[in-house]
Amino acid sequence: MYRYALDASKDIHLEDLRIALFSYICAKQNNDRFIVRITNNKKNEGDKYKNLLAILDTFNIKYDEVYHQSNNFKYHLQFASTFLDEKKAFICFCSENEIYEKKKIAKKSKKPYMYDGACENLSQDHILNTQKPFVIRMKKPIQSISFTDTTKGDLTFKSDDIDSFVIMSADKYPTYNFASAIDDMLQGITHVVAKDQNVLNAPKQEHIRRSIGYNEKIIYTHLPEIQIKLKDETNKIQYLLDLGYIPEAIINYLVSLGNKPPKKIFTLNEALKWFNINSIEKSEFDIDKLRFINKEHIKLLDDSELAKRIGYSGKNIGKLAKLYAKEKGTTFEIKQMIDAIFSPKKLDGKFGKNFEILKDIVKNAPEFEKFDDFIKYLIDKSGLKGKSLLEPLKILLTNKQNGPELADLYPLVKNYIKEVVK
Repeated sequence: MYRYALDASKDIHLEDLRIALFSYICAKQNNDRFIVRITNNKKNEGDKYKNLLAILDTFNIKYDEVYHQSNNFKYHLQFASTFLDEKKAFICFCSENEIYEKKKIAKKSKKPYMYDGACENLSQDHILNTQKPFVIRMKKPIQSISFTDTTKGDLTFKSDDIDSFVIMSADKYPTYNFASAIDDMLQGITHVVAKDQNVLNAPKQEHIRRSIGYNEKIIYTHLPEIQIKLKDETNKIQYLLDLGYIPEAIINYLVSLGNKPPKKIFTLNEALKWFNINSIEKSEFDIDKLRFINKEHIKLLDDSELAKRIGYSGKNIGKLAKLYAKEKGTTFEIKQMIDAIFSPKKLDGKFGKNFEILKDIVKNAPEFEKFDDFIKYLIDKSGLKGKSLLEPLKILLTNKQNGPELADLYPLVKNYIKEVVK
């Protein structure tokens, strides 16, 4: 069984979506279950998690179950209490400031911070008589911890490589590593896909489960890093969606990153057939490449579906949108062009008078199936021709000086012509 830990207090970023996507793909490929676990419920996040789940739905990432980590809170407390009773964990009164200062010293010496065991051997009387906030720390393992990582191979961490880490915070809530280790055990998780930077979480979680006596194997995949040179806001998936990057394109690009797909443009269903998570390499996110892929996927959308995604209806609007997709790379940019067509228009300056003349003629014109017949009617009625006709007509129909050829555009807007020239 695969799981994706969805932090209810944060937005979904590119790396987060990649983990959810790859976990889902692997589960499908192995005919296994895929669950979403809502974490960080100690904060009053309300229904934000529903919005985050909606993003997964938008990407067609189907999950078999949604589970709230807070449902297991009583078990987290029980295991923490058991670890204290068995002397596998201890109470620590070191304040956040004290730990912060020790971390600064370690940083200056260019060594990773390791808890120094200051509170590990406190007497029971000392603990009972100390009126200070405390955390519960897991004692470091006696033996080394080994496990399998599909991208890194068999990994072994010596006892001294693992800190006496916190499992219960001062606010009496479990830490991520502690809660995840317990929940993975209780839910029978067999595969965990995670960020490369979180590889040090795995030996801690393994240590917790083995301290309980749980020895079922969990296979890890710590994905090689994506170098993302984007501002934090742009890195958010919802922001990319708002910019007009469509889910199909984002999936295509994330699967392609660090991979060698058989073709550049593909769907999620196609990727299910050949995707190999073990072949992923380190990569760099390139927004221009995403933009190219986005344009290609926009072209592949059904005309009615494309119209719907930009807030309109009808196949002709979808076809019109695809005319603009030749130049514009996102649905947001395309929507701006379509909105301009249906917005009030005005032209001052050299052709301002011609614009008003044409506007009145078009408003009262009969319907013409062919563009040539439409133009001939305008010439006959207005006496205009050449630039005197075409430049103000371009503004009248599109509200832009540039864009698709009027001969290509007219068949798609002729049914809306009265609304276009309002």
